[in-house]
Amino acid sequence: MTIYRSTGEGPVPLDPVGEASRPKTPWRFAPFNALRGGMVGAAESVPGISGGTIALVVGLYDQLIDAASAMVHASRTMVSGVARRRGAGEGLKALKAVDWPLLLPVMVGMAVVLVLSLKTIAPLLESHPVPMRALFFGMILVSIAVPLRMMPGRFRPLDGMLLAVGAVAAFVLTGLPAAEIDRPPLWLVFIGAAIAINALVLPGVSGSFVLLAMGLYVPVQHAIDERNLVFIGVFGLGAAIGLGSFVKLLQWLLHHRRQVTMAVLAGLMIGSLRSLWPWQTEANELQAPSGSIVGPLLLMLVGAGLVLTAMIWEAKQHKKNAQ
Repeated sequence: MTIYRSTGEGPVPLDPVGEASRPKTPWRFAPFNALRGGMVGAAESVPGISGGTIALVVGLYDQLIDAASAMVHASRTMVSGVARRRGAGEGLKALKAVDWPLLLPVMVGMAVVLVLSLKTIAPLLESHPVPMRALFFGMILVSIAVPLRMMPGRFRPLDGMLLAVGAVAAFVLTGLPAAEIDRPPLWLVFIGAAIAINALVLPGVSGSFVLLAMGLYVPVQHAIDERNLVFIGVFGLGAAIGLGSFVKLLQWLLHHRRQVTMAVLAGLMIGSLRSLWPWQTEANELQAPSGSIVGPLLLMLVGAGLVLTAMIWEAKQHKKNAQ
């Protein structure tokens, strides 16, 4: 079974060895990785945009999944060793194998920018929905090329079918009306976080939109503003467990079923464009363009240009690092 990893030159085959044998990211790239993590965090604050999509665009996707999977494995090994009274030696060894020079800067950048974005980008989306959605629509539209480019083989009829299934699923999901819950119970906060966090590793599915559909988006904002540590703690625990339960499966799919996985991810991104159509009602009902459309169209082009620039820049960085 050939395993592939994405690079600036496209997908390349890997020798199927353990993650521990791969070289870690040098610490000198920490500022660069924090910046990329910040881009992912900014995306997570906007309903309709998936952090996983941005992780694909900036070249973080495979590395982030591998690092997260290694951390999950280390955590399980640590807990298992202590519970079975074998000591924490194996767990500590597994923790050292995690690519911390990549994971820590990315997580810090993501967390900082996510909090800042919830107070800046999200309000802008509420006050200027048409231009902001137009900008994001252009960004995601161009981003669809990323998973298609990362396919190791030629596009097949099966890939087309899976792409269509992913597109329909995302289209239906993003058409769900937003729910409103003033004071959600903590069990719902836990479940919502466990589901929404998977948008971080699943392009085309917005974690913020999932929270909106479950009525948790506004309560999360209020909890952060009010520094509700209990709410934030339960949310963080749910996110950790949800991510740990899914990331190993996704890593296996990326390494052993990459072609069909990328087809599904591309479909999810296509379907998610529904939530970013500039002209829609508050109940997510799509409308025909109205009023002046020149401004939104220009913003679509700006968004597309930004992502295209990021894709070219990321490819050059990979090529430079490889040399």
